[in-house]
Amino acid sequence: MLNQADFATKNLPTWCPGCGDFGIFAALKMALVELGLGPKEAVFVFGIGCHGNMFNAFRAINFEGLHGRPLPVASGIKMANHKLPVFAVSGDGDALGEGGNHFIHACRRNHDITYLIHDNQVYGLTTGQTSPTSPKGFKSKSNPDGSIDYPLNPLTLALSAGASFVARGYAGDIPHLSNLIVKAYQHKGFSVLDILQPCVTFNHINTYQTYRQTIYKIEDSYVPNDKIRAFEKATEWERTGKVPLGVFYEENKNTYEDDIEQIKTIPLALQSNNPTKTEELMAEFA
Repeated sequence: MLNQADFATKNLPTWCPGCGDFGIFAALKMALVELGLGPKEAVFVFGIGCHGNMFNAFRAINFEGLHGRPLPVASGIKMANHKLPVFAVSGDGDALGEGGNHFIHACRRNHDITYLIHDNQVYGLTTGQTSPTSPKGFKSKSNPDGSIDYPLNPLTLALSAGASFVARGYAGDIPHLSNLIVKAYQHKGFSVLDILQPCVTFNHINTYQTYRQTIYKIEDSYVPNDKIRAFEKATEWERTGKVPLGVFYEENKNTYEDDIEQIKTIPLALQSNNPTKTEELMAEFA
């Protein structure tokens, strides 16, 4: 029977004690066990950042690429074999700074990918510089007098760009986060899960103590099928200071892979290669 120990390697994460990444890692393994996805049954594509440290401690089919570029790789893998479960994992800087353009287009294309964003509001790996989700006034090595930028909201960006599943979780509530990862994976389409991840070393504003006083779970009566209502819920943090967790929006629509005629019957990776046809094609350009 599959269990969390099946995902262990000989390496241990080097995150700071108390880092929210530990909670996310535990929730992910818990979700994979519930889904029955073993180490060889899904692909995980990591960007660069503190989240990427999971790569070495996680026994799975992993790929770690360039900063801000996990989504192009994940999209290519999904198109090569659309039957294969594909997860992309980023930090907030990786996903929304360097990778912001890829994020927008993955949303609008609705690739069937589960995207987990470790959102700690700083560039933690490079010692705490301001990130796209840092609050206005946030002081860091890159902004010692406080950032003058307004923060980017990952949820409203995902909603406006066309993601078909948009949710927010919290690293400090592992069972709830695990359940959201399961839901995100089970949704067919581009699933965005923004995960609030306290950075105990460099972010002393959005802490475990702060979240304990401000977060709440979206009530069971909330039905996530109204995009206007989802926008209202997604902007509640900046309007009221309260931080809702849960699924904000979900809709069923064709994925990008659904509309690629060449892979509708057989995944590209399983199609036979005919060298003769390749030679004929190349001859046309000779």
